[in-house]
Amino acid sequence: MSDVQLNPLLKWGAFISLLALIVLSLVWEMWLAPLRPGGSLLALKAMPLLLPLRSVWRGNLYTMQWASMLILLYFMEGAVRAWSDPQPLSAALAGVEIVLSLIFYLCAIFYLWPSKKAAKKRVRQQEAS
Repeated sequence: MSDVQLNPLLKWGAFISLLALIVLSLVWEMWLAPLRPGGSLLALKAMPLLLPLRSVWRGNLYTMQWASMLILLYFMEGAVRAWSDPQPLSAALAGVEIVLSLIFYLCAIFYLWPSKKAAKKRVRQQEAS
């Protein structure tokens, strides 16, 4: 693994977008455009995003892999709410959720790419010998 060069900008892009998505989820569902006045239990959707936060900050490859799959749920929620939510502010916040989840996903995938490529190369070398 030491021969693989991972891009720290992609790691930080993933971390910052994940942190921004957590803040967006809380602010959106508690103050800006909650489903019910005074806040909504939908703010709890930010909790699963807290699980990978520390390991994404450290650049853990395994966490980046499963978090990139988790983030797709937030992309889907954003897409559904952007096109179906009658409240304009909520639809706009859903658009922000789409953008942040895409940023995280792309940063995580491109961060993982060199290590995946190197792992495939090692497997091919082992099979050849």
